Amino acid sequence: MRPLDDTGVAKRQESGLPLMDISSPGFRQEPAAAEVVETPGPGGCWQCPSSPCGSRAQQEAEKKAPCPGLGLFYTLLSAFLFSVGSLFVKKVQDIHAVEISAFRCVFQMLIIIPCLIYRKTGFIGPKGQRIYLLLRGVLGSNAMILLYYAYQLTSLADATVISFSCPVFTSIIACIFLKEKYSPWDALFTAFTITGVILIVRPPFLFGSEVAETDKDYSVHVKGALVALAHAVFAAVTLVILRKIGTSVDYMLSIWYYVIIGLIECVIVLSILGEWRLPHCGVDRLFLILIGMFGLGGQMFLAKALQIEKAGPVALMKTMDVVFAFIFQIIFFNDMPSWWTVGGSLCVIASSTGAAIRKWCHSTK
Repeated sequence: MRPLDDTGVAKRQESGLPLMDISSPGFRQEPAAAEVVETPGPGGCWQCPSSPCGSRAQQEAEKKAPCPGLGLFYTLLSAFLFSVGSLFVKKVQDIHAVEISAFRCVFQMLIIIPCLIYRKTGFIGPKGQRIYLLLRGVLGSNAMILLYYAYQLTSLADATVISFSCPVFTSIIACIFLKEKYSPWDALFTAFTITGVILIVRPPFLFGSEVAETDKDYSVHVKGALVALAHAVFAAVTLVILRKIGTSVDYMLSIWYYVIIGLIECVIVLSILGEWRLPHCGVDRLFLILIGMFGLGGQMFLAKALQIEKAGPVALMKTMDVVFAFIFQIIFFNDMPSWWTVGGSLCVIASSTGAAIRKWCHSTK
């Protein structure tokens, strides 16, 4: 039925036909027998069956539009959850890092499977995205194992800070493969991040050999630093792959690939190393469960953030892990940072804050 114009309204008033408010919930207009009943298409209404209602389409578009800065907030929450999980990893010292990763994968799998069944997303994913999901699982699980191993080799703060050279690799890789713009602001924030990492780690080739002499086991520290750096590379590629996948794949499915491939990889490595052992202490068992819980929460919020935000700003905001790591190190390990560490932390905070403010200002224009 065609919408009535002003003339049609006047004619219906003169003929005594009552006018009803078509916006009222109980209104239903019956088509006349001589008229052909038209079925409205998707997004259409009975007043304009051939095209979507403009106001309704506009409302749906506004509802789907993400809140400015929401992706950065998700990243901040993810950073906090990951930091708490890393604290528990540091507390568990009698279990190999690969076995800790396996326990985390098992726990997350028990939660992910019901979620996938409920959301009816399947376990394989879209045909065109499976290769990216597979790469995400392999690289993401390797990054997890390397980070846990770095936590066991060096201090919590050092491992966390070194791993956050990740934004440097992420921005470059995203610029190359995703054609994302690498602006001067991105270069500035990256420079702040690198400066903060250098000030906190204080490598001997820049700060002198006395740094190595004050460390009781500097070779182990170097090994942990290299492992953390390898984690940064794998994590950067994972972030870019998640950004490439975007919203075409449910974020739960992305975590599913990460969990199942990580578990298979951990079982193979543990079988080769012969490092299978169950924790004897009940507190360690509790820590393993909490590692799985906080790791799952961090993965969920990180995946959601990367669906609505570019990979570079997400990686920069994720450097808030550094701040949380130093806070936890002071509180739980009674390890006070030096002034160099404080200066480096301020650089990292300035980088993350600058990225968030720039994103907010750009979204409000």
